[in-house]
Amino acid sequence: QVQLVESGGGLVQAGGSLKLSCGASGRTYSIYTMGWFRQAPGKEREFVAAISRSASVVYYADSVKGRFTISRDNAKSTVYLQMNSLKPEDTAVYYCAASVAFSTMATTQYDYWGQGTQVTVSS
Repeated sequence: QVQLVESGGGLVQAGGSLKLSCGASGRTYSIYTMGWFRQAPGKEREFVAAISRSASVVYYADSVKGRFTISRDNAKSTVYLQMNSLKPEDTAVYYCAASVAFSTMATTQYDYWGQGTQVTVSS
């Protein structure tokens, strides 16, 4: 099993920045892909970004491309999401996810999920 714990959420003004972190514990050696998803009230959970084990493959949703950056530190079993130029429409609960295989945008491809961290962007 793998446990994921997110941190770094909060309230920020539009145009500001936040950096989310997600620490993994347990059978971290089994993790291949790590990703970030988000879910706004009344909406489905949507893909934000994903990164392969070696960081050689990175995917972003079109809505965040150029503003968000995903990275990972395998020695610390941690994945990060640097969010810049935040917009009110980025407001959501952000979830960290991990997969034991190569995965991209579908929630069904991920095996483990964190509890989520709230990000609120005020206009």
